[in-house]
Amino acid sequence: MSMQPIEINQGNYAQQVAQGPILLDFWAEWCGPCQMIAPIIEQIAGEHPQLRVGKVNVDDNQQLAMSLGVNSIPTLIYYEQGRESARLVGYHEKAEILRHFGLDG
Repeated sequence: MSMQPIEINQGNYAQQVAQGPILLDFWAEWCGPCQMIAPIIEQIAGEHPQLRVGKVNVDDNQQLAMSLGVNSIPTLIYYEQGRESARLVGYHEKAEILRHFGLDG
């Protein structure tokens, strides 16, 4: 079952984060490392149907990114029970992303 990442924006952020575990990818079209990590994020979404995955375009959602302290992209933030539980900044290989967020077991 292939799950596509959800588009997250200022309007739906709070509701989506409150709904349970979600991994958010903060990215921009012009960001090379963001383009490199995008297929990995899509693979993770497809391989972990219990995990919701969202993408936040920082150019379209500057206020949201600033309010969350996202200063570099790509930034991945994992939320559990409505709160940030882990963050990873920059490009990383899939195995490292899964390990960092405890999704490898």
